[in-house]
Amino acid sequence: MVSVTSHVPVREGFEQQDLEAWLAALKPAYSKAERKMLGEAGRLALAHHGEQRLASGEIRIRHALSVADILAKLRMDADTLAAAILVGVGEDPEFAAGELERLFGASVAHMVQDLAQIQKLTRERGGVGGKDDPKHAENLRRLILGIPRDVRVVLIVVADQLHRMRYAKGLDEAVRVAVAQQTKDLYAPLANRLGIAQIKWELEDLALRYLEPESYKRIAKLLAGRRQEREGFIGEVIELLQRNFAPIGVRAEISGRPKHINSIWRKMERKGVGFEQIFDVLAVRVLVDEIADCYAALGVVHGLWKPIPGEFDDYIANPKLNMYQSIHTAVVGPEGKPLEIQIRTRDMHQHAEFGVAAHWRYKESTKHDADFDRRIVWMRHWLELKDEGGEACVSDRLGAEMEPALVYVFTPQGKVIELPRGATPLDFAYAIHSEVGNRCRGAKVDGRIVPLTHQLSSGESVEILTAKNGEPSRDWVNPQHGYLVTARARNRVRQWFKRQDFDRHLSAGRACLDRELNRLGIEQKPELDRIAGHYNFRKGEDVLAAIGRGDLSALQVLGALGEGFRPPPKPRNRQAPDKPLSRGGNVIVQGVGDVLTHMAHCCKPVPPEPIVGFITRGRGVTVHRRHCANVLRMDGEARARLVEVSWGDQPPETAYPVDILVRAEDRKGLLRDLSSVFTNEDLDVIGVQTLSDRKTETASMRFTVEINDVGQLDRLLTKVGQLPGVLKVVRQS
Repeated sequence: MVSVTSHVPVREGFEQQDLEAWLAALKPAYSKAERKMLGEAGRLALAHHGEQRLASGEIRIRHALSVADILAKLRMDADTLAAAILVGVGEDPEFAAGELERLFGASVAHMVQDLAQIQKLTRERGGVGGKDDPKHAENLRRLILGIPRDVRVVLIVVADQLHRMRYAKGLDEAVRVAVAQQTKDLYAPLANRLGIAQIKWELEDLALRYLEPESYKRIAKLLAGRRQEREGFIGEVIELLQRNFAPIGVRAEISGRPKHINSIWRKMERKGVGFEQIFDVLAVRVLVDEIADCYAALGVVHGLWKPIPGEFDDYIANPKLNMYQSIHTAVVGPEGKPLEIQIRTRDMHQHAEFGVAAHWRYKESTKHDADFDRRIVWMRHWLELKDEGGEACVSDRLGAEMEPALVYVFTPQGKVIELPRGATPLDFAYAIHSEVGNRCRGAKVDGRIVPLTHQLSSGESVEILTAKNGEPSRDWVNPQHGYLVTARARNRVRQWFKRQDFDRHLSAGRACLDRELNRLGIEQKPELDRIAGHYNFRKGEDVLAAIGRGDLSALQVLGALGEGFRPPPKPRNRQAPDKPLSRGGNVIVQGVGDVLTHMAHCCKPVPPEPIVGFITRGRGVTVHRRHCANVLRMDGEARARLVEVSWGDQPPETAYPVDILVRAEDRKGLLRDLSSVFTNEDLDVIGVQTLSDRKTETASMRFTVEINDVGQLDRLLTKVGQLPGVLKVVRQS
């Protein structure tokens, strides 16, 4: 059963002498100056609260002093006790802002402010979700750990709930059960994570007392002896072990306590066994320096008492998956009572308490969160150093470590939403649902309109204002504008626009393909799903969208489908590089009758580029571009053989070879993409040369392409230059 000792006088009403009696009980642990400050805090609280009572019927000032008394037993400093006493005083509208800081310092004032915010939130939101919504309870725990600027605030919150549970008997039954459930879900796990065992087990036992009253009474009766007697038994076991360790040179730190009622009940429920099969009702932990000492200590234990079969586990030789290491054994101890003993080194204990094998995470089976775990570890380090008188060593660094990477905000229905620090109402909207984010047009935070770029803080209540036919803005994904922080929200916006663009491209591609089918006189509808994989698409609609975007041409797709969809070949009058052209055909040589002409290999002129002729010896006239490098380098004698030439009427579909040089990143699919451009432009490639440079991971390619005129050449160069990874594309001259 739970027993309570308190230095706060318990009687009807509260007077100044009750405060003085409590202060006198603090003399051994707190200085005269500290007791004076606590007295001022108590008198101020008494003046503000008077005879106000809580729902349990307890006078409010007595509750505040009782919470401070719990903290005093934890050896907390005077500032923490003062903050616990002053909770609620700063909320008085007649109390001047900043008065607490003037009277008691910034540390106390900040703690009181944080406590007021936490209490308001947990009173208003703590009951939402309950045991049917474990994620909500977990987020509330994270919220309580995320708001405070000081770890001591969390201790005050837990101590406050402990005292409320001690007096929960005065509440209505429905309220009492709700408070007990909240204690089980919210506050006991907080105490567990902070390593405050004496508060954690009392919270759990009190919660079980009201949630499972029959089970609680039955187990309490089965325990037979009072807790004080069982603690005496543990003390005798520790003394006996220390006497037997000394002769073999094992230096051990031994601790232990009786297993509390809730822990016994939970194990019975989990294993489906009776009370007589629970062997760790009484337990001892032995910490030693070396692994060899672990086995030496085990030998002493098994020499003193008979082991219980099937209750031995060597997690040192065979660590758990989370690298937890310890020896667990159960023996028939003194007076024939079952006794569990754990033996481990101090390093193993440190790993179990603060490493990946942390006991609270194992017990609660919660999702791993590195940032959250970091803050918990630093809180626990602070508490340990406080006990050793060294909290000043880490106070500066703790401020940075306590800075949370996440914020916890509420929906209008009281649900807790977890977001990264710096998140905006728009991030919140997309965390609720994609449609809420897409239709978001504004937001209210704690009832007031805020911009969508407002950075949310833990504890705020957020309401999203939506439009029936609202749509996202492309500005939302621009990081410079500060609308969105979370990758999830940005991806949802991009997906929306991609979907809209897809629908538009799909419609355009279908229309383009239909026009091409009509032009070719093809009535059969193509099965695009059959060739989707050819273009690395999943389905035929993706092929249509690619046509609409211009990534594929309708002719290219129809050609890939087979003979039934391939357009008839066009008659072409290809001009070979050395084939003579007649006077009336392609080039007219001024002042000369019939003469053989051919296009120069060096510059490959194309109509209607300016051209010039060069009279060769025995091979007629070679036609060059007027700005050909070879022409510009000619000496005086060679220049005398230049003649004026011009383009004549060009027969339809006459093709001229041109060299295209491409330099690009050597990536997979590059040649396929280039071929697609040539195909879309309906061009013939009559020569290809490629060279890859492994050092620079680039590729150099020369294509000889037959084109009709300079306009077609310019379009080709532009489209090739737009391909991903293309660094340079030029016509060779």
